[in-house]
Amino acid sequence: MATAAAASPATLIPLIRFHHRRHRPESTTLCCTKPPLAYPQLPIFFHSPSRSGRRRSSLTPSPITIAASLKENIGEIKKKWSDLTSLNYWVVKDYYRLVNSVNKLEPQIQRLSDEMLAAKTVEFRRRLKQGETLADIQAEAFAVVREAANRKLGMRHFDVQIIGGAVLHDGSIAEMKTGEGKTLVSTLAAYLNALTGEGVHVVTVNDYLAQRDAEWMGRVHRFLGLSVGLIQRRMTAEERRSNYRCDITYTNNSELGFDYLRDNLASSSDQLVMRWPKPFHFAIVDEVDSVLIDEGRNPLLISGEANKDAARYPVAAKVAELLVRGIHYNVELKDNSVELTEEGIVLAELALETNDLWDENDPWARFVMNALKAKEFYKRDVQYIVRNGKALIINELTGRVEEKRRWSEGIHQAVEAKEGVKIQADSVVVAQITYQSLFKLYPKLSGMTGTAKTEEKEFLKMFQMPVIEVPTNLPNIRLDLPIQAFATARGKWDHVREEVEYMFGLGRPVLVGTTSVENSEYLSALLKERRIPHNVLNARPKYAAREAEIVAQAGKKYAITLSTNMAGRGTDIILGGNPKMLAKEVLEDSLLSFLTEDAPDEANGEPSSEKVLSKMKVGPSSLALLAKTALMAKYVGKSEGKRCTYQEAKSMISDSIEMSQSLDSRELQRLVDEQSEMYPLGPSIALTYLSVLQDCEIHCLSEGLEVKRLGGLHVIGTSLHESRRIDNQLRGRAGRQGDPGSTRFMVSLQDEMFQKFNFDTEWAVRLISRITNDEDIPIEGDSIVKQLLALQINAEKYFFGIRKSLVEFDEVLEVQRKHVYDLRQSILTGNSESSSEHIFQYMQAVVDEIIFKNVNPLKHPSSWSLGKVLKEFNDMGAELLNDCFAGITEETLVESLSHLHELDSVNIIDFHPPNLPKPPNSFRGIRGKSSLLKRWLAICTDDSTKDGKYRVTVNLLRKYLGDFLIASYLNVIQESGYDAAYIKEIERAVLVKTLDCFWRDHLVNMNRLSSAVNVRSFGHRNPLEEYKIDGCRFFISMLSATRRLTIESLLRFWSSPMDSQELYV
Repeated sequence: MATAAAASPATLIPLIRFHHRRHRPESTTLCCTKPPLAYPQLPIFFHSPSRSGRRRSSLTPSPITIAASLKENIGEIKKKWSDLTSLNYWVVKDYYRLVNSVNKLEPQIQRLSDEMLAAKTVEFRRRLKQGETLADIQAEAFAVVREAANRKLGMRHFDVQIIGGAVLHDGSIAEMKTGEGKTLVSTLAAYLNALTGEGVHVVTVNDYLAQRDAEWMGRVHRFLGLSVGLIQRRMTAEERRSNYRCDITYTNNSELGFDYLRDNLASSSDQLVMRWPKPFHFAIVDEVDSVLIDEGRNPLLISGEANKDAARYPVAAKVAELLVRGIHYNVELKDNSVELTEEGIVLAELALETNDLWDENDPWARFVMNALKAKEFYKRDVQYIVRNGKALIINELTGRVEEKRRWSEGIHQAVEAKEGVKIQADSVVVAQITYQSLFKLYPKLSGMTGTAKTEEKEFLKMFQMPVIEVPTNLPNIRLDLPIQAFATARGKWDHVREEVEYMFGLGRPVLVGTTSVENSEYLSALLKERRIPHNVLNARPKYAAREAEIVAQAGKKYAITLSTNMAGRGTDIILGGNPKMLAKEVLEDSLLSFLTEDAPDEANGEPSSEKVLSKMKVGPSSLALLAKTALMAKYVGKSEGKRCTYQEAKSMISDSIEMSQSLDSRELQRLVDEQSEMYPLGPSIALTYLSVLQDCEIHCLSEGLEVKRLGGLHVIGTSLHESRRIDNQLRGRAGRQGDPGSTRFMVSLQDEMFQKFNFDTEWAVRLISRITNDEDIPIEGDSIVKQLLALQINAEKYFFGIRKSLVEFDEVLEVQRKHVYDLRQSILTGNSESSSEHIFQYMQAVVDEIIFKNVNPLKHPSSWSLGKVLKEFNDMGAELLNDCFAGITEETLVESLSHLHELDSVNIIDFHPPNLPKPPNSFRGIRGKSSLLKRWLAICTDDSTKDGKYRVTVNLLRKYLGDFLIASYLNVIQESGYDAAYIKEIERAVLVKTLDCFWRDHLVNMNRLSSAVNVRSFGHRNPLEEYKIDGCRFFISMLSATRRLTIESLLRFWSSPMDSQELYV
């Protein structure tokens, strides 16, 4: 930011170019250049030369032309030199050795029959068991997958895709540009690592992509004999368990995280769905930058309800309406914080009729602060939408609604109060984990994306994953035009509308990226005024349902698509349109009216760009098949006496299309012939689809060539994002696989990012107003680009700092979480003896804690607080121990320990101090005595006891009380008469429930601590170090309390048995 503010206006004037929107014929505005490929030229101002001057200039290159050409040549030389000197260049070059090996094996693999090719999987697994490594079979396995994909999908891996697969296998991030086939690349590493039988997870960003990839790429894996699983939102536990057991499992990041958390809240091993005890082996994360960086700041939470204080939120919302920004409170946009002024505190206390907002008995401060945050930072149709009486979060990175997600710490309730909808109960965190911590659990992790190089340092620092740029199969010829900056938002939006209108006139498809629902609908209204048909894609339900369909056809001629940030990410924009999607639309248009009487939910009458798209011409054979299938659908509906619902009809068409992917036309025709008397609707639809698809492929290819001639897809960004990487994601939608295309970013000095980071824009506004009366004209130039780039880099550093801090704080919780979850899983999945062993360890640890607090090995037992030892021991044992130690006094215990100190040797197996009760004889048999000796060995080697003259006496006291407690417990269990299975069930239930109870409270305390330690920085103390120290102390206390309550609950239960569900009533 310092860089941006330091440049003076005077030094910038020669570098800034102004574009007048009006008077197009005389202007040099970019949008007015007639030839489509010449459109993105830089503006040059000309004087009015004579005709002879013009003739000379056409023959002799002007100095400006020579300078531009020289600059371009120098730029190319610099780029080639930087490529040669980069580490990435040599890494990729080394991967070509593997590519050569795969290519040499290809003729040999091509000669194999389908059965012999599929048998390669069995051969590879046998070789791995015989001692070979994955590296030994990598080249041959890649060649097998390449051939299988060619046979089943008609897609052969390019050489650069082989490199991408190798990068993934090596646990790195493969940066591959949009359209380079990342989905196909994943099959190579997934297949190779699945051969070990330990499971591979392919993680995508949503359910749609997971399902698409599992069905599409799964055909390759199934052909080769691997099982393929899919995890979706509404699956049952049994379905999830079955799918996680597959060789390769496709899922999305949130389902994976929540399954892990839910497994660690399960009350029995039967409820577990993942592959325990080793649920994680190897993961390929699609759009890895989105998952680990963009969503890395938001922890996954499973919450329980805490029904209190709901009535305070509406009151606080009314108070927030009274308070005025700048007078009663100040805001910091950069970190979304609010600070009340003295006037604000007085007014709030007066309105709430309280003497202190921070009064512990009547706390209002949190509610007022949250109400102010909801008022200032959480905007309707930007951060959330209101639907069916609920405030639903919009993911700012994808533009999608996330129905199951809620803001924590009372923010969501404050938003609900602001909107006047029903306030749902406050939530208490039951389990939480960040994506960074989740994916660190994988021994081997890889990822792929189109934009990760700018964040390579972060990936290396936090995940030890280098980013490898994989070369494109064809050169990228996309033209990225200079950024245009406007003084006002009105000028920016008017210019965007004019650019869209100009492109529409040419017939070029346009994709406009906006940052919110509000902005996309504002631009939509502007285009409607000019009667420009377009498609809108944002979080509104009427648009979101057609996301894949809209994006797939965004490359057609005349297509105008307005999309929030990265909605539709994962679906390629193919110039001329996607033939498969188009064929599906043709089928639905022709058949749905015969399959169902229900009408689709068309809630809008907005103009769609489809109305002016090139008309689809279907061939005679396809028309005949469509007519025949329509008649069959109509007859089937009448003969069965019922019609499908609209969704059932669409599902029938989708299932038939899926059938066409697995069977060829001859097999489908055979099915139709065999079932002709039964009206085979499914095979008929599949056969019709294949015919229509051929027509659509011809149509889309023809239209694609026309769109390429016009200049390809034009992408317009309407705001810079907080990271260059997200801007590059939007740019990457154009120019896929060597296609032509262009991009342009237009920003306003009134955009939120400039305000959030206090970027000084006043100088630019003043400069424009001095030169011209029109503030709506754009400015562009090297200095503008440099300053905007500097702003983005500052924003990236700021958010990197936040993410780094969160990771460092979460690392403390990560260690604790791993300990608790490992303990929990060992209890759930252990054998019948594991629960008892845990309980014995707990009992000994509780006894040790009582003793360590009250004895000193350096001093004589007479100075120890043995009275407290007896009292705490008896209190813990309740009725079970009171009878045994009823007559034992502190003096008796001192005398016994003093006598014990004088002994030369003791019998450890049958040991008890003189004059003290003898433990019940519960350690019978080899197993019991072995357990007793192990505990004594652990006591002797324990470093927690201080060295001193009476250390042995302390250890013997620990052993005696521990043995007595354990023996009494075993004795009372035997006397209860219950069978072993019931006893183990009770023990496991108490262990798990107690641990969960205290872990939940610990999470609440740690969240409060993370907020509280920031204040300590004012006292020149490091908040992170303070968090580590206090967090460690909290965790030790939590474990101690867990052990104590577990033992007390078990002793109380077996003293007077009750139903296990009543243990915590």
